[in-house]
Amino acid sequence: MKNAAIEAEIGDRGERGDIGLLRGDWRERLAYIDATMREMSRQDDPQAMVRAYGSRIRRLMPAGRWVSVSRRGLQQPRYKITRSSTWTEEVNPWLQPDRLPIFEDGLLGRLLYEGRPQLVDDLAPMLDEDDPAFEYLDGFRSLMAIPHYDRGTATNMVFLMEREPSAFDPELFPEWFWVSGLFGRLTHNLVLSDELKRAYEIVERELKVVADIQRSLLPQQLPKIPRLELGAHYQTSRWAGGDYYDFFPLPDGRWGILIADVSGHGTPAAVMMAITHSLAHGVPGHPDPPGVLLAHVNRELCRRYSAGNEGFVTAFYAIFDPSTLLLRYAAAGHNPPRLVRCGQPGVMALDEVGGPPLGLFDATEYDEATIELHPDDALALYTDGITEAMDARSEQFGTGRLDEVLGRCDLDAPGIVAAVVGAVNAFTGDHPPADDRTLLVAIVE
Repeated sequence: MKNAAIEAEIGDRGERGDIGLLRGDWRERLAYIDATMREMSRQDDPQAMVRAYGSRIRRLMPAGRWVSVSRRGLQQPRYKITRSSTWTEEVNPWLQPDRLPIFEDGLLGRLLYEGRPQLVDDLAPMLDEDDPAFEYLDGFRSLMAIPHYDRGTATNMVFLMEREPSAFDPELFPEWFWVSGLFGRLTHNLVLSDELKRAYEIVERELKVVADIQRSLLPQQLPKIPRLELGAHYQTSRWAGGDYYDFFPLPDGRWGILIADVSGHGTPAAVMMAITHSLAHGVPGHPDPPGVLLAHVNRELCRRYSAGNEGFVTAFYAIFDPSTLLLRYAAAGHNPPRLVRCGQPGVMALDEVGGPPLGLFDATEYDEATIELHPDDALALYTDGITEAMDARSEQFGTGRLDEVLGRCDLDAPGIVAAVVGAVNAFTGDHPPADDRTLLVAIVE
């Protein structure tokens, strides 16, 4: 309460222009500075903070006139006036730079480019009417030049002026310089923070567009494949990701089923995912048999895209024939799908064939294998974001926990997908995924 009373008294005296706080009782100065610092800490807009600071600091350090100048973005001897107590209209120097007057040479320019604090007791011998900033200096004899440094260079400078010569106490000059310099640095940091925020908003909007484009490349709805019931889950670790799944209708009622995982995360992986999508859909003729599609994508990635960026893609591609329930597949460094046969013990991994990831060796050919599926079989194709999801102890979810959920014969394909996702989330404590997570489940009917 005492500080509040002192602050109110100071405010009243400040309105009358009778302060002398720097010479006054230390308790008064402390209370006023405390209130000033609190108000500064609440500001998130540079212009509002300068306005609030100016109204307060001029009570601590009164001056007949003040002018702020800047050389930022200009070459010597040019400089611009950013603020002045003579202006009748407020100008925001960050949002309205075109309204700032620009001068060359003159006293203010020389002091700014000298780049050091200076106290001038008599301006008269230094000033003439030809000075480009004469209107800001006319009628004043004392001047205090306070630089604001950025990386060691006086990028900005504040000038305080009085009409009488030798009006400023040199004993107080270091404190004035200290206070003004720290505020200038605080303002600069707030400006940078505001610019960073706006830049982040722009990037965020662009990333959302990238994510929307990427998701548009995925199947908008699961196809109706005879003898198969499908469920799917797709979740990126960031706005966009590198996981990819797709379906290809083939002659004789057969269907191609593809799942892929681009190395890395975020936008670069999303770009490579889009390239992989384009290459997979650009196979001459039909993407059949499985080894043909993988070899084509691998060859084009090596020749055109992955050689310079060291990226690669793991993939599993299978062709399902509803008339025979045969599944013919090939793999390129991808996690082997899990096959659970309800009523039978154990889980089968489709790992009879495999090859290196796509985009590493352009002459790679991919072998194929065939397996006959049975009614009620549950087949899970997934990316490693599922099995490598970690709990607080850095333990991975693993294939064992995945197999337990896949063995739920009482669930349909979407139900198994939901159960796996729920189990992963519970295991990780619902923490955001560190890697993209994709899961396709097919139950044979």
